[in-house]
Amino acid sequence: MATPRCSARVSSPLPADFDPQAFAAELDDLRKRARDALGPEDAAHLRKMERWGRACAALGWATSWIAPNPLSVLLIGQARTSRWAMVAHHVLHRGYDKVPGLPKSRTSKGFARGWRRLIDWNDWIDPEAWAHEHNQLHHYRLGEDFDPDLVEVNMDWLRDASWPRPAKLAFVAAVSTTWKWSYYAPNTLRMLEANRDRKGGPTPREALRPLAQQFLRPRFWLRCLAPYGLVNFVALPALALLLSPWAALSVLINSVLAELWTNLHAFVIITTNHAGEDLYAFEGRPRDRAEFYLRQVLGSTNFKTGGDLNDFMHGWLNYQIEHHLFPDLPMRSYARIQPEVQAICERHGVPYVQESVWTRLRKTVDLMTGRTKMRRMDVAVTELVQPAA
Repeated sequence: MATPRCSARVSSPLPADFDPQAFAAELDDLRKRARDALGPEDAAHLRKMERWGRACAALGWATSWIAPNPLSVLLIGQARTSRWAMVAHHVLHRGYDKVPGLPKSRTSKGFARGWRRLIDWNDWIDPEAWAHEHNQLHHYRLGEDFDPDLVEVNMDWLRDASWPRPAKLAFVAAVSTTWKWSYYAPNTLRMLEANRDRKGGPTPREALRPLAQQFLRPRFWLRCLAPYGLVNFVALPALALLLSPWAALSVLINSVLAELWTNLHAFVIITTNHAGEDLYAFEGRPRDRAEFYLRQVLGSTNFKTGGDLNDFMHGWLNYQIEHHLFPDLPMRSYARIQPEVQAICERHGVPYVQESVWTRLRKTVDLMTGRTKMRRMDVAVTELVQPAA
């Protein structure tokens, strides 16, 4: 596999007197205090976010039969995004396993298991495959070539292409409205299957079945495409036939447009989390917990934070640094600890990147189209405590 053309070695972003163990100790203490503070308020907050998502879905579907309209499209799309980015994402990360007052269906052991998938999270993505690809490979191999979501590696072919820039931008736009089913669903499933074939070992990308071949496999259709597609694009429009053929057509059109919108929305708030010329990719595994923490900060970016409505629209992915440091905390914890995480980074001289999602989108597109490169470290982060000569 070709390595993206980045600087083989960069000057350290850390001060000469940086103490990685002291940095890690402060973060360990913060994590313990955050876990000790978990309580009924976190359960109430999850239920609140679920209510907001369901309200979007209810109003969106309730108006979808009238005619194709932007209100239904935006609301249905927001409901789909919030169910993935907030509920499924954080529950499957064990973020609510230790929160009192929640049923088993809101823990990683019960959420979307078996028939409950249709109730808890009926999406293109198979929940078990998502938990492996995202929770394990992405989070614990962040920024490495084994990270399945490393944008620079995934788009290396486009970066190399001799296409004119408008053509590259058009391709990115097309991908952004289809990527949940064209990339995430087949990629997560093939990562899960490859992991089983190798009995738990990491999977080099060159050994994986080509992504397009997934669409020729009945297993992929049964586990990923059929459950979601039949409900949203067949069953619900068919129900609207009880009203009229026009109502059924309107529901179908609104559902399809909502799918394009939720893909675009998710692309903007997810793909941009770890991409840009000011973030780092890494060589090899972190040597210890201190370096793991450093990589999560140096390889991630936050967006604007604060306020439930703002955070809801960002899918609570605007706390990406805090989430990658402590992936098993609930959403509300990230808002509470964000100022302290930023203060710890500033105190130790660790760069803490936080910009608007639109700025990060521009930087991501520049990376995808070959205008910029990620910063790359070819030795352990904790060894880079002096500027390179």
